[in-house]
Amino acid sequence: MTRLSVNINKVATLRNARGGNMPDVVQFARDCECFGAQGITVHPRPDERHIRYSDVVALKPVVGTEFNIEGNPRGRASHPPYGFIDLVKSIVPTQVTLVPDAEGALTSNAGWDTVSHAGYLREVVAEFKKCGIRVSVFVDAEARMVEGAARVGADRVELYTERYASAYHAACLAADETAKAMAIRPFVEAAKVAQQNGLGLNAGHDLSLENLSYFHQQIAWVDEVSIGHALISDALYLGIEETIRRYRACLQ
Repeated sequence: MTRLSVNINKVATLRNARGGNMPDVVQFARDCECFGAQGITVHPRPDERHIRYSDVVALKPVVGTEFNIEGNPRGRASHPPYGFIDLVKSIVPTQVTLVPDAEGALTSNAGWDTVSHAGYLREVVAEFKKCGIRVSVFVDAEARMVEGAARVGADRVELYTERYASAYHAACLAADETAKAMAIRPFVEAAKVAQQNGLGLNAGHDLSLENLSYFHQQIAWVDEVSIGHALISDALYLGIEETIRRYRACLQ
């Protein structure tokens, strides 16, 4: 079964645009779970432009499904006391996903080079695993990067799916079935490498109602997809309950 984890960063972006606590990200997480989300994902960044480190603390006692905290382990909030590693160790979520975000980046735009950064990643992965936290490493769909994640001790990889989403959209516009197959091929190959190396498999970035079913049909053994921007955008039209239902249906 592939689990749907809802990334609630965009809800915090809307709240922060006006100050105050509307919408309430903690209540929104509760509602997502009630409507069928099987996990909640947050990605606090040092500038706290959407999810704040304090939000992560407030969500800890609330999330009853899987809690996934994404981010760069080198990150440090603009307001102490927390760095990313300290925050995650204090929360002990189900999963931490290591993402090599450059400071100030608009959104995640690349996976880890697990070969060049093997020493650092090995230390960080071991530190989190000592706390009983499942560790996933965000990687591009390349066999050597997946293999590198296995060598540093990760439990899972999360495939960075922006390239798939862009190519699939172009293929749909052209009504080109061959191009669809080419869009997914490197992800299928990377997913098989993960399986061969004993790694669990997650996926995320630009997955949507347009492209999720096809992705899942080709890689049915994916453990979890983490979706935020497209899902929250769809909810503006459909409502969050119906949106979650439709995304869950794509994973059947």
